[in-house]
Amino acid sequence: MKITKDMVQLNYVVTIISVTLLCVLAEELYSDKYDNIDATSILQNNKLLVEYYNCFLEKALCPTEDAKFFQGILSEALQTKCKKCTQKQMGLLLAMKNWYIQNKPEQWEALIAKSVEDMKKKNW
Repeated sequence: MKITKDMVQLNYVVTIISVTLLCVLAEELYSDKYDNIDATSILQNNKLLVEYYNCFLEKALCPTEDAKFFQGILSEALQTKCKKCTQKQMGLLLAMKNWYIQNKPEQWEALIAKSVEDMKKKNW
């Protein structure tokens, strides 16, 4: 089989398109550095719960590095249904969501409203 100039160019174009698609489709996940935090202990400790909640709403400084990390990704994670989350982060978000809906639904609504506001600012 004779390889023609057109075949080489076609192969080149197909390779470029494939690489581009791989880059677009292979979204990077959030860092898993804080995946092993104990969300249950935070949710059961009122002092920590208030500190984390105020951190997430940007009403106070974040009490820990993990709180600061999750505050930075929370809005996007909520709005994208955790598209970039690791499996553990999905579990943490689900545990937090279920706890807030069951125990403090008004605060959950405030977190959702904040995430919507943040995403509007980000996309503006």
